[in-house]
Amino acid sequence: MEFSACPFCNLTVPSLEIERHANDHLDDEEYARDLEFAQQISLAPPFVDNSVEHINSSWDSPKSSFLRCDAKGTTSGRIDTDENFCYLVESQIKESFCQVEDGLISMLAKCLELDSKNAMSILSGYVDHFQSVESEDVGWGCGWRNIQMLSSHLLKQRQEAREVLYGGSGFVPDIAALQRWLELAWERGFDTLGSNDFDQKIYGRRNWIGTTECAALFRSFALRARIVDFCGKDVSLGKTVGKRKVMQVYGPMDKFLLKGDSKIPGAVSSGDGSCKHSNIPFGNIEGHQVLIDWVWNYFSGNNSIQTGNQRVVLSGKPPLYFQRDGHSRTIIGIQVQHQINGMQHYNLLILDPASKTRALEKSLKENVGWQKLIKRGVHTLKKDQYQLCFIDPGIASGEELEKLKTLHSICVEF
Repeated sequence: MEFSACPFCNLTVPSLEIERHANDHLDDEEYARDLEFAQQISLAPPFVDNSVEHINSSWDSPKSSFLRCDAKGTTSGRIDTDENFCYLVESQIKESFCQVEDGLISMLAKCLELDSKNAMSILSGYVDHFQSVESEDVGWGCGWRNIQMLSSHLLKQRQEAREVLYGGSGFVPDIAALQRWLELAWERGFDTLGSNDFDQKIYGRRNWIGTTECAALFRSFALRARIVDFCGKDVSLGKTVGKRKVMQVYGPMDKFLLKGDSKIPGAVSSGDGSCKHSNIPFGNIEGHQVLIDWVWNYFSGNNSIQTGNQRVVLSGKPPLYFQRDGHSRTIIGIQVQHQINGMQHYNLLILDPASKTRALEKSLKENVGWQKLIKRGVHTLKKDQYQLCFIDPGIASGEELEKLKTLHSICVEF
C-alpha cells in the first residue's frame, strides 16, 4: 500500500485516502478525529516482516479476517486486500439519518391494523429508512440507500450478520464507505464479470448500481444473497439478463418459481445453502401477479408472529431489494385485501429512498396519507423486468463461499 503526506498536517496516510483526509480538514468538527487517526496511521509500518504468517487470501473464514486487525488497523499479513479490509473497518463512517423514535415498522403496523377489517398484512422486522439527500445522492444513490435499509435490518435482527457485516462495526456505513466495501468485494473476486462494467472502480463516483452490486456486496461478507429476475415474455430462461447468464436456481422459492414442479432440472441442492420448503400449488398465475405472489410466499414463510388484532404479522424475513429500470426501492412487506366479490387485491409495502423520512413519520403518526407513500398495487407494476435480492439465513464458508463469487439468478416470465 502506498502512502502520501497530508498537505495540511504533514502526516502520512494511505494514498487512496489522501484526498478525503485533506478535505476533512476543512470541517472543524472532524479535525480532531482525523488528526488522531492520521497519527495512528503514520505510526503503522507500511510493510510487515517476512517472518509474519500470511493471511489466507481465499478468506475462508470472514470472521477470522477482521479479528486479525489490531487497534491501528494493521494486519498480521502482507496481502493488500486484507490491509484494505482492516483499514476500512477502522476508517468507515456511520451514516447519519433521521431516526424515528417509535420505529417506522411499529408505526406502520398500527396503521395497518386500522386500515381495513378485510385485510391482512405481513411485515419484515425492524428497518430504518434512509432517504436520498439533495446535496449528496439525489438522482443516483437509491441503490446505496436500499443497501443501507437492508443492512439496518440485518444488523438489528440477525446476530450472525451483525458479526460479519462491515467488519463487525455494528452500524450502517455511509455511501462512500459502502463504495469502498464494494470495490474490496470485487478485489476478492465477487462478481468479477459485473465489476468490469465499472472498470473495478466505484469509490467517489455517481454511477448507478443495482441488484447485482447489492448481492456482491453482501456475499463478500459471506451472506447468502440471492437474485431473482421477473421478466416479460421477450426474456426467457437460458438468455442473458443484465450481466448474468440465467441458468441456475437458488433460494427458498425454487419450486414456486417453476410452477410447483417437484423435479427441477439443475436445481441447487441444500448443500449450497438454499432453504428447503414445501411444494405449494399456486394454480395459474398471470402477468405481474407472479411477482406479487412470490413476495407473499416469501414473507409468509416460517418464523412469523401475529400482533395486535392479528391482522398484522411480523415476519422473520429481511426486507427485499427491489429493482426496476432506473430506480430501486425496499419491499418491507405485503398486504392482501379480501374483496366482496371473492377476489383478492394485493399491495406491496415499500420504503422509497426518494421519500422524506420525516414526511413518512408524520403521515404514520397521524394515520393520514401514508398509503400513497408506502402502498404499491399490482397495477403500478408496468415495467418489462424487475429484480429482487433476498438474503437466506446463515453464513457461508469454504467451497460454498467460493461459489458465491459467481452470480446466478432465475428468470420468471410474466
